[in-house]
Amino acid sequence: MAPISFLIACLLAFTLEIFFSPPVSSSASLLSNSKYSSSMKDLIKLGEGCVNHPEDVSVVVRNGALYTATRDGWVKYFILQNETLVNWKHIDSNTFLGITTTKEGDVIVCDTEKGLLKVSEAGVEVLDPNVRFTNDVIEASDGSLYFTVSSKKYTPAEYYKDLVEGKPHGQLLKYDPEMEETTVLHEGFYFANGVALSKDENFVVVCESWKFRCRRYWLKGPRQGRLESFIEHLPGGPDNINLAPDGSFWVALIKMNQTGVKAIQSCPDKWKLLQAYPELINLLIPLGNDAGARVVKVDTHGKIIMDFNDPNATYISFVTSAVEFEDNLYMASIQSKFVGKLPLNTPEAELAPKATI
Repeated sequence: MAPISFLIACLLAFTLEIFFSPPVSSSASLLSNSKYSSSMKDLIKLGEGCVNHPEDVSVVVRNGALYTATRDGWVKYFILQNETLVNWKHIDSNTFLGITTTKEGDVIVCDTEKGLLKVSEAGVEVLDPNVRFTNDVIEASDGSLYFTVSSKKYTPAEYYKDLVEGKPHGQLLKYDPEMEETTVLHEGFYFANGVALSKDENFVVVCESWKFRCRRYWLKGPRQGRLESFIEHLPGGPDNINLAPDGSFWVALIKMNQTGVKAIQSCPDKWKLLQAYPELINLLIPLGNDAGARVVKVDTHGKIIMDFNDPNATYISFVTSAVEFEDNLYMASIQSKFVGKLPLNTPEAELAPKATI
């Protein structure tokens, strides 16, 4: 084991690099420092105390219902007309991440241990029990499911190891419900997180949390099968992503110290340093009030056009998903016990669309 004096020297150098290095330039640097970065002061808390750390939200448009899966094993939904909360299905699990609703009205849940699940009135069906660390999923119009696996190497409890190692262990996959088969479409993502289909279903966008970017994988047309950049240098690690009614995308951002992430990934003795000082992870991904909350809207050209920021977690913290429905933005957070509702037709919210980067 390295001498304690050496580890202390590494820790000091690491800390100095975090706090005194110039900030990493981001796509939203202009937004975050201008009047076009809107606050979340108009946020309304739905189901407060009755929704246990929801990670994702999804809307069934025809029913006007907002679904979420919670850390205590419930799939619940809000009837949005009167904001009534319904405890729909309980599953013996506490490892839910992303969800999506289907055209049939079922709910697809990413369970990091059990695989890809379909929840319906009839019960729970395991679509693919062989995948682990599934993170997010979306259904195409033909019933196909596109989903992500964050890391082939590490478990959810070991996410910090995936972060520190800084290697591409993530995947984009497709589940064919007719053939009941799963195909790997692309590998080599740096913690594959959220996934969303474009409005015309020509491509999917995949969030790469540890690279602070999203990439586009083409499903149709002359670029079919190609992976290319969608947006780079985001001001946080992208978590879930959802298609907006106008064809743009809402991206929830995790507050992360980008300088610190790059520093520890390039440190030759990072594992010894992390073993000696495990609290370093809290410098890279702050929790609690230090986590803040941020959601950006990105157009189809990869430009940020709206930005909602709660840097001190005054109203909500650690937002992991945001979905738009009828002029409201609904937000999930794994640190909150409610679903946030943010009106988009207020004067404060209407400032953001004027911004261009």
